[in-house]
Amino acid sequence: MNTLLAVIIGAVTVYLAYTLYARRIDRNVIQSDPKRATPATLYMDGVDFMPTNRNILFGYHFKSIAAAGPIVGAIVAASLWGWLPSIIWLVLGVSFIGWASDYSAIVISVRNEGNSLSAVAHKLVSSRTRIVLLLFIFFYLLLVTGAFVMIMAQVMDSQPRTHFGIIMLVVMGLLLGQMLYRWKTGLVAATLLTVGVTLLAILSGPWSEAAFQGLNAWLNGLTGGAPLVTYFDPTLAGFKGAEAKIMPSLLFWAIAISVFCYAGSVLPIWRMAQPVVYVGFWITALSMVLGLGGAAVATFVKPEVAQFQIPAFKGFNPQLGPAGIMPLWPMLFVTIACGAISGWHALFGAVGTARQIENEADMLPVGGGSMFTEFLLGLLALLAVSVGAKGAPVAAFANGLGGFISVWGVPTQYAVSLAFAAFIVIVLVVTQLIFRVMRITLTEWLGEVIPPCRNQHVSSIVCVLLALLLVVTGTWVYLWQLFGGANQLMAALALLLVTVWLASVGKNWLYAGLPMIFMYVTTVASILVTAYNLYFNVYQPNLAAGRMLPMVGSGLMVLVALLLVVAAVFIGIDGWRAFVKYLRRPAPAPKPAPARG
Repeated sequence: MNTLLAVIIGAVTVYLAYTLYARRIDRNVIQSDPKRATPATLYMDGVDFMPTNRNILFGYHFKSIAAAGPIVGAIVAASLWGWLPSIIWLVLGVSFIGWASDYSAIVISVRNEGNSLSAVAHKLVSSRTRIVLLLFIFFYLLLVTGAFVMIMAQVMDSQPRTHFGIIMLVVMGLLLGQMLYRWKTGLVAATLLTVGVTLLAILSGPWSEAAFQGLNAWLNGLTGGAPLVTYFDPTLAGFKGAEAKIMPSLLFWAIAISVFCYAGSVLPIWRMAQPVVYVGFWITALSMVLGLGGAAVATFVKPEVAQFQIPAFKGFNPQLGPAGIMPLWPMLFVTIACGAISGWHALFGAVGTARQIENEADMLPVGGGSMFTEFLLGLLALLAVSVGAKGAPVAAFANGLGGFISVWGVPTQYAVSLAFAAFIVIVLVVTQLIFRVMRITLTEWLGEVIPPCRNQHVSSIVCVLLALLLVVTGTWVYLWQLFGGANQLMAALALLLVTVWLASVGKNWLYAGLPMIFMYVTTVASILVTAYNLYFNVYQPNLAAGRMLPMVGSGLMVLVALLLVVAAVFIGIDGWRAFVKYLRRPAPAPKPAPARG
């Protein structure tokens, strides 16, 4: 197998699935209507509801859903089971499940006045389902924010050459928002300026590296080189477990990232979140085009970086020793999440993107098109590790991608710098949006009971402090082990709501219902496997060794895993009852769409 053939498979998958399947569903089942007024045009407030150009919104939505998942998941899966099962799931997942989930979540929000999934659940299913779903969503987002902040802080702490480029990304994003929405500058000119300056700053990273290395050294010198926190990480040292340290420089970058995310959570969407994400999209897109193109061309001009070096298949149940069991089913389908299907996509699409859809004809290219693009990002990560790139997942991705980019004549040093910066951009701009959705969820959940939570600053600060608590105590590492299952379970629950909604309006529900059944059963099974691994391979050994924090952390995660399963069962029962009820009654007559003003 070589990278050219893999790129061809990816391109053919996107073309066939989008043109022959996705467009047919949009045309015959959803029947998107360009003349129907959307929530963005009806309730425009300049904060969350904001009619947005399709081209900007595509970049915004893609960059909002593409984080560490499609990169790390594909790399880990290939190392566990081989590249063949990984590429099969990526292709089948995105073709029949992923795009349908992303697109449909936007559709049901647009057709329900821009409401969140929990609000739609309250309307279509029951009030109990809304409460359970809000609890699930909040704690799901909490574990994601804690893990992403820590991953970002670790990468920035160890890669000072990327800092100047990331700082300029934020500055250029703020400038882009001012240019587009206040100065009314043309999109092309504003894009060329802000993206060009950001790219130059990223490429100049090696020149500024020494300054940021000096900053890290000064921060660590404040404690005489002693760590602030030491905790046990069961994922280190080949899954045998080892001590991990939080140095002052690591905490500094974690706090800096949190401040950035707080600003992205509370400022109007046009001021920071949307333009920063949009600039980040072009950096990511450039890296992907150079990477995928380089992977294809390398077969002819640089074959040493084009041949797969890892086995095609390593077995159905690789034994990880102290890390536990990892059977191909169900664990492959939650290890590779975002490149095939992801609950975060549906969650954000309903809360964020749906409130910016200017025209219903934009729902498929923005929602479905972004999912197919993320599939290509997951495929690129799989290629990066398949050709034998060395290092942990982030380093393997950067080194492999840097090798592909170097095919175009870019010096390897700069190519790898661009790849590292692309990874940080991919994760950083999404993390601010996770906090934004988390803030909205907290307000919806506790706003009536605890009035201060209605204030966006209060709710955002609560979310940031909880995430930092997970980071500084090291407990994020136990939460992270549940991320894959929780994320895919969120996708299954989103598809469940889509299925119920389709039944309620008398439309064919099979394109969402059948994938929902597969994802529901698979993710519940994966969470039970994770609970088994945590209990027998983390909790019990640390109980015997007398390590209090990992014992308590892993024990709590076993409990959380079981609670997730219970929540899924409750939502599944309520969803089934609502589904049957809607099937037994005639579909309501469609209301005339409000005219555009």
